[in-house]
Amino acid sequence: MPQRRSTTEILKKRARPTEGISAKLIIKYSLLAAAFFILSGILISVIIYFYLSKDLPKISSLTEYHPSIITEVYSDDNRKIAEFYHERRVVVPLSEIPAMLIEAFIASEDARFYKHQGVDFFSIVRAFIKNLEAGEIVQGGSTITQQVTKSFFLSPERSYNRKIKEAILAYRIDKTFSKQEILYLYLNQIYLGHAAYGVEAASENYFGKSAKELNLAECAILAGLPQAPSRYSPFRFPEKAKQRQIYVL
Repeated sequence: MPQRRSTTEILKKRARPTEGISAKLIIKYSLLAAAFFILSGILISVIIYFYLSKDLPKISSLTEYHPSIITEVYSDDNRKIAEFYHERRVVVPLSEIPAMLIEAFIASEDARFYKHQGVDFFSIVRAFIKNLEAGEIVQGGSTITQQVTKSFFLSPERSYNRKIKEAILAYRIDKTFSKQEILYLYLNQIYLGHAAYGVEAASENYFGKSAKELNLAECAILAGLPQAPSRYSPFRFPEKAKQRQIYVL
């Protein structure tokens, strides 16, 4: 005698194809929606790029780097009696800057300097998390290349437009110049407090000697300054400077 199926079993069996179709439709529309948002994001990014790119300065000016430097006045017996400057800077070739000092700045400011292409989104997220954990700004999201961009081309205005322009210029600089050339510009241009621009002038200011004579501890002091030269000044706030030095080391 054939076994009779219950109404519930019959309904379940009939519902299975419908459930399968519904699941496939959900996946299909989800993928279409994701594709739409991705393509829209790409399109918007391209539009913003071309809109903000049209008025950007030419980075070719960096090939002729002639910053303002110190004018020194000497007496007849060759003693320095005065110096005049708009920005106290002593430009030195990268070959005269010790590798230890270069590595300290990279460790402090841009650990992935040799890996990214001017902008490092990973570092931006990491810096945001670190600053939240510390309750203060202990790490910046800008790469060394972005800092070069800000120093040479952009105003200190805080806006999304300026940040996007900064990223575009940093990408172009990274594509045009070698990492060594970018480091040369950065280490000679950066402001390090007490009217000192560049590592050579800062070394003379803080330690009374050339950058090539610095030891590891002194390198770490200088490398800790770019985030906030006044706050981490070893003259004004030696304890904060020490804490920053430990962070760099």
